[in-house]
Amino acid sequence: MTEFDPSAVLNALLNEYSARAATIRTALSDSHSPDFAEQATQRQNDEVLEALLAEAEEGRHAVGLAKLRLAEGTYGQCLKCAEPIESARLQVLPATAYCLACAEQSAIGS
Repeated sequence: MTEFDPSAVLNALLNEYSARAATIRTALSDSHSPDFAEQATQRQNDEVLEALLAEAEEGRHAVGLAKLRLAEGTYGQCLKCAEPIESARLQVLPATAYCLACAEQSAIGS
């Protein structure tokens, strides 16, 4: 198993989110059909694409914050309890800012 390199993983994730956002923006800029029925379907598809774009932008933002924490030397430290975030959790969710206990606690409180 290779060693976890947060910088490389975060850069790759940022590139993935950026590419996804660019592709969605291109699809959203395509013109719609003059046929009303087809246009209605295309507009529904646009709503889905807009939601996917928002998700990609949120991902980019989360990765950007994680990169800042990495530069500041606080990457891997929970923002809520200041305890270390589990290595396995960081490998699965490299941009996470919270340990599992705090993330679960926040989800229950929501």
